[in-house]
Amino acid sequence: MRHNKAINHLSRKSGHRKALLANMAVSLIKYKRINTTEAKAKALKMYVEPLITKSKEDTTHSRRIVFSYLKNKEAVTELFRNIAPKVASRPGGYTRVLKTGFRHGDSADMALIELVDFNEAALASTAKKDAKKSSTRRSRSKKAAEAAPAAPAVEETAAVETPVEPAAEAKAEETPAAEAPAEEKKAE
Repeated sequence: MRHNKAINHLSRKSGHRKALLANMAVSLIKYKRINTTEAKAKALKMYVEPLITKSKEDTTHSRRIVFSYLKNKEAVTELFRNIAPKVASRPGGYTRVLKTGFRHGDSADMALIELVDFNEAALASTAKKDAKKSSTRRSRSKKAAEAAPAAPAVEETAAVETPVEPAAEAKAEETPAAEAPAEEKKAE
């Protein structure tokens, strides 16, 4: 029985499991996203998020603690130099697990795990969605379209055209009025 045991052992002994998660964490930090099985991705998420939280405080002590988990100097440097400043304002949830389907060989559930703030495609699509939200319109239902009079739409169009026309008419009226006194002075 596995009562009150939260960690997924991944069918491995503890030394093998720690090495596996450390190597996967180094790959995630280095490449910002990796493709693996869903169980390993969830276990990796639990493993790497406390390390990212620890990297927000750039001290010798926190670097040594993170190094004891990762055992890779380049990954620790990347984590503290590039990743930690970018996630400094985020209170948690630094990784995202996206299910990608099944592996053909053994039908294992596959997943993509990535660092949230480093996905340019998702950040770009979020920016596009924000831009589209301001310009979207909902279509009316048939009953509402029949009940709504067409006059307000005409008034909106007239309201847009109205400021343009008086300005043009005022210019047209001012031009002959300015020429008329000049012609009277020449006649005298």
